[in-house]
Amino acid sequence: MRRFNETFQVLFGRPPSALRRKAVVALPEGSAGAGGVTLRLRYRPPYDWPALLAFFRARAIAGVEHVAEARYARTFEQDGEVGSVEIQHLPDAQSLSVSVRTARVEALPQVVNRIRRVFDLAADVTAIGAHLVQDPLLAPLFEARPGLRVPGGWDGFELGVRAVLGQQVSVGAGRQLGEKLVRLCGTPVLLGPALTRVFPRPEQVVQGELSQLGMPRARIDTLLALARAAIDDPCLFEPRTTLEQTVERLCAVRGIGAWTAQYIALRAARDPDAFPASDRGLLRGIARCDGQEWSADALERHAERWRPWRAYAAQHLWAADGCIQEAPKRAVVRARSQRISKEVAYGSLE
Repeated sequence: MRRFNETFQVLFGRPPSALRRKAVVALPEGSAGAGGVTLRLRYRPPYDWPALLAFFRARAIAGVEHVAEARYARTFEQDGEVGSVEIQHLPDAQSLSVSVRTARVEALPQVVNRIRRVFDLAADVTAIGAHLVQDPLLAPLFEARPGLRVPGGWDGFELGVRAVLGQQVSVGAGRQLGEKLVRLCGTPVLLGPALTRVFPRPEQVVQGELSQLGMPRARIDTLLALARAAIDDPCLFEPRTTLEQTVERLCAVRGIGAWTAQYIALRAARDPDAFPASDRGLLRGIARCDGQEWSADALERHAERWRPWRAYAAQHLWAADGCIQEAPKRAVVRARSQRISKEVAYGSLE
């Protein structure tokens, strides 16, 4: 916070508190606001930037997001004004370099907060890992990727829409549906060669011709129900007192089931204990670690020992399902062999 206040004072010649005393801050022509503001946001190492970037690259919606040359960029809308952000990793400084372009300086704190949530900058993965590695199944995953974070969603409604579009389809198919929706309903902008659309607001989705998406009618109805619920309740995607209350509120939306609600709670509400146990990627991930098939009920029962950090366990299982490279794979096999040896020694295997 001190670093933010100092940077703000240097760039704009006034403290952030001035924004609370004045509705609009007029920026002098040619000031930092016209060309963007660049900040450094620190994190606690380790930090697996390549894994985060790979996650966003696989799901980047053309026009809204762009991932290239180890940088992530996207458009956004904040308080009726559009802008863009560009983020790159500064490993030597243990921070992310964030460039924000927006016409409204008072939007900067909210944008920075979104970036911190999306890139999970506040997590203490060492402390989280110390709890989760007590399970021999997870220990090799944390050995392979000690700095793995849980990617968040930029906006609750956007993340909810992505979750609905991704139901029962591949990541690539879900991304293509998202691109169709953005072309159909999103606001055109020109914030760079690759940043040409803003993700649609709930009102735009309700008014769109969603039949052009080529989806089953049931999923279109779920999108419309989600959009109307977001209009009626602007706090729909914010966390409640407990995870169960968050999931219950989301499941009240027509077409939203337990998997979708848990996924939204994990990436939008940012509940560290959210866990969509029926997810096929999680079931494949735990099977790779254990060498045998698992049911959703068995995984959910086993995951009780991972509380209150089941979301981080889920991220490691997803990585085990599709993102681990050769060297980490060998670490998984080696650690699995060590686990079996210990279980045999203690008589826990038949």
